[in-house]
Amino acid sequence: MTDFVLVAGAWLGAWAWDGVVPRLSAAGHGAHPLTLSGLADKQGVSAGQQTHVRDIVDEVERLDLRNVVLVGHSYSGIPAGQAAERIGDRLSHVVFVDSDVPADGESFASNWWQGQEKFEASIAGNGGFWAPLTAADCEGQGLTDEQVARLVGGSTPHPGASLTEPAVLTRPLGELPATYIKCLLDGPEPTDGVARLLTGGNWRLVEMNTGHWPMFSQPDELARILLAAAENQPRASVPPRPGEGAR
Repeated sequence: MTDFVLVAGAWLGAWAWDGVVPRLSAAGHGAHPLTLSGLADKQGVSAGQQTHVRDIVDEVERLDLRNVVLVGHSYSGIPAGQAAERIGDRLSHVVFVDSDVPADGESFASNWWQGQEKFEASIAGNGGFWAPLTAADCEGQGLTDEQVARLVGGSTPHPGASLTEPAVLTRPLGELPATYIKCLLDGPEPTDGVARLLTGGNWRLVEMNTGHWPMFSQPDELARILLAAAENQPRASVPPRPGEGAR
């Protein structure tokens, strides 16, 4: 049995995986969605990036999980990538879902497309938080109106310190056994940093024909890819079944 530890990206909590967890459980595996400190039902808890790394490590150790497939989506690829090296032989595989990846000494804000200073200024202007999602942010991401409403309605302000605090890595990230899922509606190519990691022998790329939140838009397909990662077998992308995105 594999134990999946599922960590959603910025603004989201464990609830974001509600469409995926039953599919993993039905296949006979453990599924453990995690809310990071300061988000969702843990709002009000002070949190930096290293807090989020500890959240993940502590959950794995508290539940005494083994054969762990650690899944980090979007922002959470940064703390998940750091936590992966810290859980040692408990780790089986890491899956980065359309995510950022950690680089030693760099933060999420370091590579913000409008520049780090502008991003940090927007956080400072919002009381130290990254403002939650709006419906406009979800346009063109393969989501139904119902899915957008759920995603936006459940989003909470994201602690700014977790976005500006630098990552700490003790070994090259490319040494981890990893799958990177690229969601094509959010951009056709991985970042340069991810592309370099994919040139090694330990990472593989899987593409999904959907947007940045596949746990909402294509939960069946995402679950199939995660299950394939648990088997440690490369898997070609398969188009979603008709109507899946509407469920």
